Amino acid sequence: MEKKSTVFTATHGVMTSEVGVISGELELVTTCDEDGALTLSITYVGAEEWYSLPGEEYRLHDVRDHEVVHKMLAAVLERP
Repeated sequence: MEKKSTVFTATHGVMTSEVGVISGELELVTTCDEDGALTLSITYVGAEEWYSLPGEEYRLHDVRDHEVVHKMLAAVLERP
């Protein structure tokens, strides 16, 4: 299992499944299993509670794409 983390500032907010929109300084963590199953989690920097991004099962066709997908998602979530 591979895990990637990025801290960014979301000025317009990010929708979560559990609590709706959160904004400010956030941390995105993506985890990719050996079979390509992708888990997307987000939290306020320094907080203990993690939230999931909306959507059903996320799966990569090739696990080598994990880093690219993680970077793209962080960039999209941070844009103004």
